[in-house]
Amino acid sequence: MKPNVTLSLAGSTHARLMKHLLSDDGKEAAAILLCSGSPLPRRRLIVRQVILVPHEACRHRSSSAIVWPGKYIEDAIDAAEQDGLSIILLHSHPGGWLDFSAIDNASDAQVIPCLFEAFGDQHGSAVMTPDGAIRARLYSSDMSCEPVDLVTVAGDDIQFWWNDQISDGVLAKRPLPFSSNMACELNRLSVAYIGVSGTGSIAAEQGARVGFGSLTLVDPDRVEGKNLNRILNSTMDDVSKARLKVEMFADAIATFRGIGVAFPVALTIADRTAIEAVAQCDVIVCCVDSQEGRQFADMIASAFLIPLFDVGVVIPTFVDDGATAIADVCGRIDYIQPGGSTLFDRGVYTPAGLRAEYLRRVDPDAYRDELEAGYLKGVVEEAPSVITLNMRASSAVMNEFIARAYPFRQEPNRLYARTLFSLAACEEDHFAEDDFEHGDDELFGRGSAEPLLGLPCFHRSRKDAA
Repeated sequence: MKPNVTLSLAGSTHARLMKHLLSDDGKEAAAILLCSGSPLPRRRLIVRQVILVPHEACRHRSSSAIVWPGKYIEDAIDAAEQDGLSIILLHSHPGGWLDFSAIDNASDAQVIPCLFEAFGDQHGSAVMTPDGAIRARLYSSDMSCEPVDLVTVAGDDIQFWWNDQISDGVLAKRPLPFSSNMACELNRLSVAYIGVSGTGSIAAEQGARVGFGSLTLVDPDRVEGKNLNRILNSTMDDVSKARLKVEMFADAIATFRGIGVAFPVALTIADRTAIEAVAQCDVIVCCVDSQEGRQFADMIASAFLIPLFDVGVVIPTFVDDGATAIADVCGRIDYIQPGGSTLFDRGVYTPAGLRAEYLRRVDPDAYRDELEAGYLKGVVEEAPSVITLNMRASSAVMNEFIARAYPFRQEPNRLYARTLFSLAACEEDHFAEDDFEHGDDELFGRGSAEPLLGLPCFHRSRKDAA
């Protein structure tokens, strides 16, 4: 069963919670999660803010019970009500039992109604065990209760805790990487591919065959003759019919996975409909060749706390004695975890590069003049890439996802935030998350709050939404 309700946390948030909730004294501890929402139909609760309840503020703490202090409940209501956030009351179970006790039920029956008296139509509670696993449930205003199907953490590792994989308070073991059990779990997850061309078609082919249950394909372009040497499944018939890339590829996936697995979105990622479709997914793979496309992927990942994998290839050239020569044949794979360094922080796109793309679209003459004047430093003119290079990079990005979700590396995943490879030099370099500086992220955990992604052009009034 695919998840209908998901609770999503950033790895940095989860680490803070573990440090606070799992104290050395062996007693329960408490924290409050303030969660934004996501576009429907899937309900994703996105942890925007955390309030850590001081241990000494709790009137009673033991190994099996805790009393919530009213002041911090009031503080949470004040912080959440303005933006219409949902509140989830989280406490630890030091004994390791990943379920709700009779004491927890009684506590919720007393405290949760107070939240609804203040505001909102959806609040909940959750427990955390010493291994960091979280189980959550949601209440409606009539105090009817439903489980959160899936809790996800996008950190150095990508973690999934399924409600139906918990029996008698014990969580089932994680699937082995590359196993059939891994494929079964992936069949419950969704992935978005932004760009379905040279690298994107290969990465999406691998995602479909490795087992993802839902693939959202975002690309506005149509198949052309020049695409046939690098887009998997494309044919001369597709060229003659000027078929949309996403529709062609969705039909191809249906031939070996069946109907209802691939969902084509024939729009640029800078379109609201495309953004909302990607925001429904569990994983984002960005395979575009534009800086604007990467900027939007970056923003969606931050706002909706979705792990992002970005892949790029380049064949830079130079002139030697009047002849063009190959300087290198290389690729780059970046893993972006919400709350960590972004693609912008890593220089994958820049204000100058974004401006260059804008000029190229709206004023090609001005773009050419500035380029000749040398004002657009850092804009790379790339030679066309070939399918062998694309295969190498696309395989690397999908293996990077597997390494995060089903860890198999001999070293910590944190050391592999970026991979660069050079086929010319026969080298591969790796960069750790801590190698990159990052600033404040105003979009972190914003969810679907209006205006979408904080951009006025995407503002939707309540009247428009209706």
